[in-house]
Amino acid sequence: MKHVRNTSRLVALVVVVLVGAGACAFDPQSGGSGGGGAAPAGAAEQATGAGDTPGPDQHGRPTPAAPTPKPSRKPTPKPTRPATTKTPGAGTPTVAGCPQGQHQRAVETHLARLGGFGAVTVDGRQSAADCAAIKKFQKRYGIRPVEGRAGPTTLDVAQRLATTDTTRCKAGTGTTFCVDLTRQTVWALRGGKVIMAPTVTRTGMSGYRTPAGTYAVNYRNPKEWSNPYEVWLPYWQHFTQGMGFHETTTYLHDKSIGSHGCVNLLHADAVRMWELGKVGTRVVLIGRRPGT
Repeated sequence: MKHVRNTSRLVALVVVVLVGAGACAFDPQSGGSGGGGAAPAGAAEQATGAGDTPGPDQHGRPTPAAPTPKPSRKPTPKPTRPATTKTPGAGTPTVAGCPQGQHQRAVETHLARLGGFGAVTVDGRQSAADCAAIKKFQKRYGIRPVEGRAGPTTLDVAQRLATTDTTRCKAGTGTTFCVDLTRQTVWALRGGKVIMAPTVTRTGMSGYRTPAGTYAVNYRNPKEWSNPYEVWLPYWQHFTQGMGFHETTTYLHDKSIGSHGCVNLLHADAVRMWELGKVGTRVVLIGRRPGT
Protein backbone atom coordinates (compact mmCIF):
# COMPACT_ATOMS: atom_id res chain seq x y z
CA MET A 1 0.00 0.00 0.00
CA LYS A 2 2.83 2.35 0.86
CA HIS A 3 4.43 1.52 -2.45
CA VAL A 4 1.27 2.55 -4.36
CA ARG A 5 0.99 5.83 -2.41
CA ASN A 6 4.63 6.71 -3.07
CA THR A 7 4.19 5.99 -6.76
CA SER A 8 1.11 8.26 -6.90
CA ARG A 9 2.97 11.07 -5.14
CA LEU A 10 5.91 10.72 -7.52
CA VAL A 11 3.63 10.94 -10.61
CA ALA A 12 1.88 14.01 -9.19
CA LEU A 13 5.22 15.70 -8.46
CA VAL A 14 6.46 15.09 -12.00
CA VAL A 15 3.27 16.60 -13.45
CA VAL A 16 3.62 19.74 -11.27
CA VAL A 17 7.27 20.18 -12.18
CA LEU A 18 6.61 19.81 -15.92
CA VAL A 19 3.68 22.23 -15.88
CA GLY A 20 5.65 24.76 -13.83
CA ALA A 21 8.65 24.57 -16.15
CA GLY A 22 6.50 25.07 -19.18
CA ALA A 23 4.80 28.19 -17.72
CA CYS A 24 8.07 29.92 -16.78
CA ALA A 25 10.20 28.91 -19.76
CA PHE A 26 12.27 31.65 -21.50
CA ASP A 27 10.41 33.18 -24.42
CA PRO A 28 12.89 33.53 -27.32
CA GLN A 29 10.66 36.21 -28.88
CA SER A 30 10.90 38.46 -25.84
CA GLY A 31 14.41 39.49 -26.86
CA GLY A 32 15.85 38.46 -23.51
CA SER A 33 14.85 41.78 -21.92
CA GLY A 34 13.07 40.13 -19.03
CA GLY A 35 10.11 42.46 -19.46
CA GLY A 36 7.72 39.90 -20.95
CA GLY A 37 6.40 36.73 -19.44
CA ALA A 38 4.21 33.98 -20.78
CA ALA A 39 0.92 35.36 -22.11
CA PRO A 40 -2.27 34.14 -20.40
CA ALA A 41 -4.03 31.29 -22.18
CA GLY A 42 -6.25 32.61 -24.95
CA ALA A 43 -4.82 36.16 -24.84
CA ALA A 44 -3.82 36.20 -28.52
CA GLU A 45 -7.11 34.81 -29.62
CA GLN A 46 -9.03 37.36 -27.57
CA ALA A 47 -7.11 40.10 -29.23
CA THR A 48 -8.14 38.94 -32.70
CA GLY A 49 -11.53 37.40 -31.94
CA ALA A 50 -10.38 33.97 -33.14
CA GLY A 51 -10.99 32.36 -29.75
CA ASP A 52 -14.55 33.64 -29.23
CA THR A 53 -17.24 31.03 -28.50
CA PRO A 54 -19.62 30.74 -31.49
CA GLY A 55 -23.15 31.96 -30.98
CA PRO A 56 -26.18 29.62 -30.95
CA ASP A 57 -27.06 30.44 -34.57
CA GLN A 58 -23.67 29.27 -35.82
CA HIS A 59 -24.04 25.63 -34.80
CA GLY A 60 -24.59 23.29 -37.75
CA ARG A 61 -25.54 25.98 -40.26
CA PRO A 62 -23.33 26.41 -43.32
CA THR A 63 -22.25 29.93 -44.09
CA PRO A 64 -24.16 31.17 -47.15
CA ALA A 65 -22.00 32.03 -50.13
CA ALA A 66 -21.64 35.73 -50.85
CA PRO A 67 -23.33 36.86 -54.06
CA THR A 68 -21.00 37.40 -56.98
CA PRO A 69 -20.80 41.15 -57.72
CA LYS A 70 -21.67 42.18 -61.25
CA PRO A 71 -18.97 43.97 -63.21
CA SER A 72 -19.35 47.73 -63.25
CA ARG A 73 -19.92 49.39 -66.59
CA LYS A 74 -18.66 52.76 -65.40
CA PRO A 75 -15.52 53.94 -67.24
CA THR A 76 -12.26 54.05 -65.28
CA PRO A 77 -11.69 57.64 -64.09
CA LYS A 78 -8.67 59.38 -65.54
CA PRO A 79 -5.92 60.36 -63.09
CA THR A 80 -5.97 64.03 -62.19
CA ARG A 81 -2.91 66.21 -61.77
CA PRO A 82 -2.33 67.70 -58.31
CA ALA A 83 -3.30 71.33 -58.10
CA THR A 84 -0.48 73.84 -57.78
CA THR A 85 -0.64 77.30 -56.31
CA LYS A 86 0.71 80.26 -58.19
CA THR A 87 2.12 81.88 -55.08
CA PRO A 88 3.53 79.21 -52.73
CA GLY A 89 3.78 79.92 -49.05
CA ALA A 90 6.95 80.08 -47.01
CA GLY A 91 8.83 76.79 -46.99
CA THR A 92 6.72 75.26 -49.77
CA PRO A 93 8.80 73.56 -52.48
CA THR A 94 8.36 75.18 -55.87
CA VAL A 95 9.04 74.13 -59.44
CA ALA A 96 12.41 75.81 -59.04
CA GLY A 97 13.45 73.12 -56.56
CA CYS A 98 13.84 75.60 -53.69
CA PRO A 99 11.51 76.38 -50.81
CA GLN A 100 10.31 79.97 -50.78
CA GLY A 101 11.25 81.85 -47.63
CA GLN A 102 9.29 84.52 -45.82
CA HIS A 103 11.77 87.21 -46.95
CA GLN A 104 11.79 86.40 -50.67
CA ARG A 105 11.27 89.91 -52.05
CA ALA A 106 13.66 91.60 -49.60
CA VAL A 107 16.44 89.11 -50.37
CA GLU A 108 15.86 89.52 -54.10
CA THR A 109 16.15 93.32 -53.67
CA HIS A 110 19.47 93.12 -51.81
CA LEU A 111 20.97 90.51 -54.16
CA ALA A 112 20.02 92.61 -57.17
CA ARG A 113 21.80 95.58 -55.57
CA LEU A 114 24.90 93.57 -54.70
CA GLY A 115 25.16 91.85 -58.09
CA GLY A 116 27.47 88.99 -58.95
CA PHE A 117 25.15 86.13 -57.98
CA GLY A 118 23.16 85.75 -61.20
CA ALA A 119 19.91 87.14 -62.57
CA VAL A 120 17.35 87.94 -59.88
CA THR A 121 13.78 89.12 -60.50
CA VAL A 122 12.47 91.34 -57.71
CA ASP A 123 8.87 90.15 -57.53
CA GLY A 124 8.67 88.15 -54.30
CA ARG A 125 8.17 84.87 -56.14
CA GLN A 126 10.71 82.06 -56.27
CA SER A 127 12.03 81.05 -59.69
CA ALA A 128 14.80 78.80 -60.95
CA ALA A 129 17.08 81.82 -61.44
CA ASP A 130 16.29 83.21 -57.98
CA CYS A 131 16.91 79.78 -56.46
CA ALA A 132 20.35 79.51 -58.09
CA ALA A 133 21.31 83.06 -57.06
CA ILE A 134 20.28 82.61 -53.42
CA LYS A 135 22.11 79.28 -53.22
CA LYS A 136 25.25 80.88 -54.63
CA PHE A 137 24.98 83.70 -52.09
CA GLN A 138 24.48 81.29 -49.19
CA LYS A 139 27.46 79.18 -50.22
CA ARG A 140 29.70 82.25 -50.58
CA TYR A 141 28.95 83.55 -47.10
CA GLY A 142 28.81 80.25 -45.23
CA ILE A 143 25.08 80.26 -44.54
CA ARG A 144 23.65 76.85 -43.67
CA PRO A 145 21.78 75.08 -45.09
CA VAL A 146 22.45 76.00 -48.73
CA GLU A 147 18.90 75.42 -49.97
CA GLY A 148 17.95 78.66 -51.74
CA ARG A 149 15.41 79.65 -49.10
CA ALA A 150 15.16 83.35 -48.26
CA GLY A 151 15.17 82.93 -44.49
CA PRO A 152 16.13 85.29 -41.64
CA THR A 153 19.90 84.65 -41.75
CA THR A 154 20.05 85.09 -45.53
CA LEU A 155 18.12 88.36 -45.24
CA ASP A 156 20.31 89.61 -42.40
CA VAL A 157 23.57 88.95 -44.25
CA ALA A 158 22.29 90.33 -47.55
CA GLN A 159 21.01 93.50 -45.90
CA ARG A 160 24.23 94.14 -43.98
CA LEU A 161 26.36 93.72 -47.08
CA ALA A 162 24.08 95.76 -49.36
CA THR A 163 24.00 98.70 -46.94
CA THR A 164 27.72 98.82 -46.15
CA ASP A 165 29.15 102.18 -47.24
CA THR A 166 32.79 101.58 -48.18
CA THR A 167 33.48 105.34 -48.43
CA ARG A 168 33.10 105.74 -44.65
CA CYS A 169 36.48 104.14 -44.13
CA LYS A 170 39.35 106.65 -44.20
CA ALA A 171 41.93 104.73 -46.17
CA GLY A 172 45.62 105.46 -46.42
CA THR A 173 47.80 105.46 -49.51
CA GLY A 174 48.55 101.74 -49.19
CA THR A 175 46.31 98.84 -48.21
CA THR A 176 43.68 99.45 -45.53
CA PHE A 177 41.55 96.86 -43.75
CA CYS A 178 38.14 98.35 -42.88
CA VAL A 179 35.65 96.99 -40.34
CA ASP A 180 32.08 98.26 -39.88
CA LEU A 181 31.37 97.10 -36.33
CA THR A 182 27.71 98.12 -36.53
CA ARG A 183 26.97 96.04 -39.63
CA GLN A 184 29.60 93.40 -38.81
CA THR A 185 31.23 93.63 -42.23
CA VAL A 186 34.84 93.93 -43.39
CA TRP A 187 36.50 94.96 -46.67
CA ALA A 188 39.86 96.14 -48.02
CA LEU A 189 40.92 99.28 -49.88
CA ARG A 190 44.07 100.25 -51.71
CA GLY A 191 44.60 103.78 -52.90
CA GLY A 192 40.95 104.52 -52.07
CA LYS A 193 39.65 101.71 -54.31
CA VAL A 194 37.93 98.54 -53.11
CA ILE A 195 40.19 95.54 -53.67
CA MET A 196 38.13 93.16 -51.50
CA ALA A 197 34.38 93.65 -51.47
CA PRO A 198 32.53 93.79 -48.13
CA THR A 199 32.10 90.40 -46.49
CA VAL A 200 30.78 89.17 -43.17
CA THR A 201 32.57 89.14 -39.84
CA ARG A 202 31.82 88.70 -36.14
CA THR A 203 33.63 90.79 -33.56
CA GLY A 204 33.80 90.93 -29.77
CA MET A 205 30.76 89.90 -27.76
CA SER A 206 29.35 91.65 -24.70
CA GLY A 207 32.14 92.20 -22.19
CA TYR A 208 34.80 91.85 -24.92
CA ARG A 209 33.90 94.77 -27.18
CA THR A 210 36.15 95.37 -30.17
CA PRO A 211 37.03 99.08 -29.97
CA ALA A 212 36.67 101.49 -32.86
CA GLY A 213 39.79 103.35 -33.95
CA THR A 214 42.74 103.38 -36.32
CA TYR A 215 45.50 100.80 -35.86
CA ALA A 216 48.09 98.88 -37.87
CA VAL A 217 48.98 95.21 -38.27
CA ASN A 218 52.08 94.69 -36.10
CA TYR A 219 52.38 90.90 -36.02
CA ARG A 220 51.38 88.06 -38.36
CA ASN A 221 51.42 84.29 -38.11
CA PRO A 222 49.73 81.83 -40.49
CA LYS A 223 48.78 79.66 -37.49
CA GLU A 224 48.83 81.32 -34.09
CA TRP A 225 48.11 79.52 -30.81
CA SER A 226 45.89 81.33 -28.29
CA ASN A 227 47.24 80.67 -24.80
CA PRO A 228 44.27 81.95 -22.78
CA TYR A 229 41.63 80.16 -24.90
CA GLU A 230 43.70 77.18 -26.08
CA VAL A 231 42.65 77.25 -29.73
CA TRP A 232 44.44 77.70 -33.05
CA LEU A 233 43.94 81.02 -34.85
CA PRO A 234 44.57 80.48 -38.58
CA TYR A 235 45.86 83.44 -40.67
CA TRP A 236 46.42 85.59 -37.60
CA GLN A 237 47.03 89.32 -38.10
CA HIS A 238 47.28 91.21 -34.79
CA PHE A 239 46.54 94.93 -34.57
CA THR A 240 45.89 95.89 -30.90
CA GLN A 241 45.55 94.56 -27.32
CA GLY A 242 45.69 90.89 -28.30
CA MET A 243 43.05 91.44 -30.99
CA GLY A 244 43.46 90.58 -34.63
CA PHE A 245 41.97 89.10 -37.80
CA HIS A 246 41.72 85.31 -38.02
CA GLU A 247 39.62 82.50 -39.43
CA THR A 248 36.68 81.61 -37.19
CA THR A 249 36.57 78.27 -35.41
CA THR A 250 32.76 78.33 -34.97
CA TYR A 251 29.65 79.01 -37.08
CA LEU A 252 30.06 82.68 -37.97
CA HIS A 253 26.33 83.44 -38.12
CA ASP A 254 25.61 82.35 -34.55
CA LYS A 255 24.95 85.78 -33.02
CA SER A 256 24.45 84.40 -29.53
CA ILE A 257 28.22 84.20 -29.22
CA GLY A 258 31.15 86.29 -30.41
CA SER A 259 34.87 86.67 -30.16
CA HIS A 260 36.94 87.97 -27.29
CA GLY A 261 37.68 91.09 -29.32
CA CYS A 262 39.08 89.56 -32.50
CA VAL A 263 37.67 89.99 -36.00
CA ASN A 264 36.41 86.55 -37.02
CA LEU A 265 36.47 85.65 -40.72
CA LEU A 266 35.31 82.89 -43.03
CA HIS A 267 38.11 80.71 -44.38
CA ALA A 268 38.21 82.23 -47.88
CA ASP A 269 38.17 85.78 -46.49
CA ALA A 270 40.89 85.04 -43.94
CA VAL A 271 43.10 83.67 -46.71
CA ARG A 272 42.41 86.68 -48.95
CA MET A 273 43.21 89.20 -46.21
CA TRP A 274 46.39 87.30 -45.39
CA GLU A 275 47.42 87.64 -49.03
CA LEU A 276 46.65 91.39 -49.04
CA GLY A 277 48.07 92.30 -45.66
CA LYS A 278 51.52 92.74 -44.18
CA VAL A 279 53.09 94.24 -41.09
CA GLY A 280 52.20 97.91 -41.22
CA THR A 281 48.85 97.50 -43.01
CA ARG A 282 46.42 100.18 -41.84
CA VAL A 283 43.35 98.98 -39.88
CA VAL A 284 40.26 101.18 -39.45
CA LEU A 285 37.30 100.15 -37.30
CA ILE A 286 34.12 102.26 -37.24
CA GLY A 287 30.83 102.03 -35.37
CA ARG A 288 30.00 99.61 -32.58
CA ARG A 289 28.59 96.10 -32.50
CA PRO A 290 24.98 96.15 -31.22
CA GLY A 291 24.69 94.83 -27.68
CA THR A 292 28.29 95.59 -26.68
